[in-house]
Amino acid sequence: MLHNLTEDQMTLLIIKALKEGKKIELQKLLDELHPYDMAAIYTSLPEKHQTRFLLQLSIPVLTDMIQELENEDQMAVLKKVGKERSRKVLDDMDNDDLASLLDDMSPEKIKLFLAGMKKEESTIIESMMAYPPETAGRIMTNRFVWIRDTFTVREAVDKLKSFAEFAETINYLYVIDAQKKLVGVVSYRDMLIADTNEKVSDVMYGRVISVSVYTDQEEIARLIERYDFLAIPVVDEGNVLVGIVTFDDIIDVVIQEANEDIEKLSASGKSIDFDTKATVAAFRRLPWLILLLFIGLLSGSIISGFEDTLQQVVALTFFMPMIAGMTGNTGTQSLAVVVRGLASRDIDMKTVVRLIAREFGVGMIIGVICGLLIFLIAFFWQGSAILGVVVSSSLLLTLIIGTLAGTVIPLILYKLNIDPAVASGPLITTINDIFSLITYFTIASWFLHQLM
Repeated sequence: MLHNLTEDQMTLLIIKALKEGKKIELQKLLDELHPYDMAAIYTSLPEKHQTRFLLQLSIPVLTDMIQELENEDQMAVLKKVGKERSRKVLDDMDNDDLASLLDDMSPEKIKLFLAGMKKEESTIIESMMAYPPETAGRIMTNRFVWIRDTFTVREAVDKLKSFAEFAETINYLYVIDAQKKLVGVVSYRDMLIADTNEKVSDVMYGRVISVSVYTDQEEIARLIERYDFLAIPVVDEGNVLVGIVTFDDIIDVVIQEANEDIEKLSASGKSIDFDTKATVAAFRRLPWLILLLFIGLLSGSIISGFEDTLQQVVALTFFMPMIAGMTGNTGTQSLAVVVRGLASRDIDMKTVVRLIAREFGVGMIIGVICGLLIFLIAFFWQGSAILGVVVSSSLLLTLIIGTLAGTVIPLILYKLNIDPAVASGPLITTINDIFSLITYFTIASWFLHQLM
């Protein structure tokens, strides 16, 4: 059975059908494929078979497949299928996917592509691209079903049947008035159980959660997560319904934002994946690492400044990595908590104060527990209560400092309208290393005579 075949096996069968010109067998294979699998197989085909493969696809199937490809591959496909087929594909593509494709092009190329499309479709795309990147206006689609508030349920269902194939989702029907303003929403389920002669205005929900065309895509993701929506309507300044953002588009947004935050938290710069070349990956990481290298030299100068203290009490050296490591770890933990919180909720002064107080308490509790443990270790290992006091008090203070640094730095960046994820783990760790070493050796110097 075809559905039991692996992707590699399907690819081999498709290549065989292409070579032998068996169109019927090839079509049977294609009918079994999801657009995503079709895109994966296309990219794995030898170059000489790719064009022949594309020419076997109908425009709807080709459109579904191309929307699963990366932008570079999409452009390559459009070139291979020719002007006429590429024009039809562009007309058929979802508005948000097409806007994303055109995003990477020069203004001249954009005009060239739009000129070959239907006037109605090109006008919609031009209006979408006028909105700022990563806003509702950029990621919305106009392929949804709207109904008038004066419709009966029967009329609404008839319209839904007519436009079901056109719409991206039929879970919700959006209700507008004579001025095309959004006045309500009704689910497909509610339509099915309602009396066919009832007015839509009687079965709809009048309180509609909607977003502006200028709403940031992360805020849309939060709303969809909060209310468990499958789609959310988009309105302009006059509350006129202009589009919807669907759940599948928000999944793409969440993955994109998560990848960006991970890149920044790890100080790896621009996108790096499994396929990135070693030279490219190295040069993308270098700027951050060179900056941290020079900051890290401060740690060395701090240690050299307390060289006499280390020579006189060698046991202090043993605890240095632990002090620095624990401080960096707690700072990175706090940083992760803050960045995640900033991404999922609105922040006001009351929340900031409560968060800082909470993290101070966390630092105190962790510091006291870890301080007591390290005091016992130092005391029983060296037989010196003074050494235990120096190490444990240093650890207590540095854990509090590290926790607060991991909390306050991203909050300050957020206040300055800088993405708080740039307060990356390595940066917080390096800064905390410096603070921890200064604290540790300063306290050790105070107790130097007792330690000797």
